Amino acid sequence: MHLSALNIHPVKSLRAMRVQSASVDALGAVGDRRFLVIQPNGTFLTQRAVPRMATVDALIDDTTLTLRTGGSPDLAVPRASDPGAPLMSVRIWKSEGLQAEDCGGEAAAWLTAALGIPCRLVRAGVAFRRPVLKAAARAGDIHAFADACAFLAISEASLDDLNDRIVQGGGEPVGMDRFRTNLVLSGCTPFQEDTWKRFRIGNVVFRSAGPSTRCIVTTTDQLTGVRGVEPLRTLARFRRDPADPTDVMFGQNLVHESLSGVIRVGDPVEVLEKSEH
Repeated sequence: MHLSALNIHPVKSLRAMRVQSASVDALGAVGDRRFLVIQPNGTFLTQRAVPRMATVDALIDDTTLTLRTGGSPDLAVPRASDPGAPLMSVRIWKSEGLQAEDCGGEAAAWLTAALGIPCRLVRAGVAFRRPVLKAAARAGDIHAFADACAFLAISEASLDDLNDRIVQGGGEPVGMDRFRTNLVLSGCTPFQEDTWKRFRIGNVVFRSAGPSTRCIVTTTDQLTGVRGVEPLRTLARFRRDPADPTDVMFGQNLVHESLSGVIRVGDPVEVLEKSEH
């Protein structure tokens, strides 16, 4: 088994960026979801409410975040924390009062024009701290602006199984990008990743924080922002959460136990501990 693809999402809910390697720090993959689009009142925005976010590219190099969309000049924003930037109190789900750095009026105006709604861009800086709230979390587990955990893993075999079911039902297959996945795994059987409690990729150890509850974002084409019914229609037929049948599950949320390291496409996957169930 090995890591077959690696994605980061520089701005939560904007387009993903495929990379060949990523360093890991206390917040997760360096560069992943370190920026967030918010409403003026500090509440986070995602494709759930604004599917048009899927049409905006977010690219990073060593120093700069670049946002790109058709019909507008690119926007460049420094990646580094700015201790002099105004702080905004931000809310993401049950995480409230997060202190994030405002990226300024130019970024706010650019995103407001691109998305068609008033919004601002904020960055996780030196004042930012967000504990992981999942039941599997331990003291000191933190992450950036992702929904639940710093990492999400799905195997190619699991997606192939899902797409076979979608096609059998008369639908069109969906891509891995629908699931906002960081770690794409190869060489295992469908849903085998659901059985791993702890595993290692390269020199980074991950701990399962449970399956990922899937939402309407998965039905959103990640190039056009157009919505359909798949894969939620098919997932509802065979991947309902036994504890809450209104939820459907696909992929595994992960906490990174290693607070430093590097993961690379091609790295082997070594299972360290399997779940008891």
